[in-house]
Amino acid sequence: MRVAIYARVSTLDQHVENQLAELRRYVEARGWTATEFVDVGVSGAKDRRPALDDLLKAARRRRFDVLVCWRLDRLGRNLRHLILLLAEPQALGIAFVTLGEGIDTSTPAGRLQLHILSAIAEFERSRIQERVVAGLARAKAQGRKLGRPEREIPAEQIASDRGLPVREAARRLGIPRSTPQRALARIPAVSTL
Repeated sequence: MRVAIYARVSTLDQHVENQLAELRRYVEARGWTATEFVDVGVSGAKDRRPALDDLLKAARRRRFDVLVCWRLDRLGRNLRHLILLLAEPQALGIAFVTLGEGIDTSTPAGRLQLHILSAIAEFERSRIQERVVAGLARAKAQGRKLGRPEREIPAEQIASDRGLPVREAARRLGIPRSTPQRALARIPAVSTL
C-alpha cells in the first residue's frame, strides 16, 4: 500500500518531528511505503500550502492509496476546506486516516466521525477568533494603542532628506512609505494670505 504522510506546524519555532515519528511508526507497523509532505510555518487556516498542494497533485496522479495525518487540525481547521480537500482524494478511491482521532474513511463510521470532528474544529477556530476580537476591542477601549510602535527618527536624519519625494525619503530612512505620510497628515495645513 502506498501512503502519503502529511504533517504541518504553524510557526517556524515549532517542530514537526513529533508528528513525523508517530506517523512513520504507524506506517511501518502496517508495512506500507510512505512519501512525506511537510508544511512548516504555515497556518492550517490557509487553503493553499506548498506541501499540501504537492500532495493534492500526487493524489490526482494516483501516487498513493492512503493519506495519513497525525491529527485532523494538522490538515485544516475550516470545515468547508476540509470537506472539499478530502472529497477529491475520496473520489479517487484514496482513504484518509488520522491517528489522533482514530478516523479511517474507508469505513462508514469513519466518514461520519470525520464530518463531526471537522465541525468541532471549525467551531473551536471561530471561538478563538471571537476571543481575539474581544481582546482587541477591550484593549482599544482601555486606550491602548494597537499595532506596530511608531519609530523615532533623529531630526538631523530627517533634515538631510527634506525636500525629497516621500517614497525616496522613506527608502533612505529605511521605513515604510506610510510612516512619513502619516506624519505629514498630522501637520496642520498652513494657509498663505
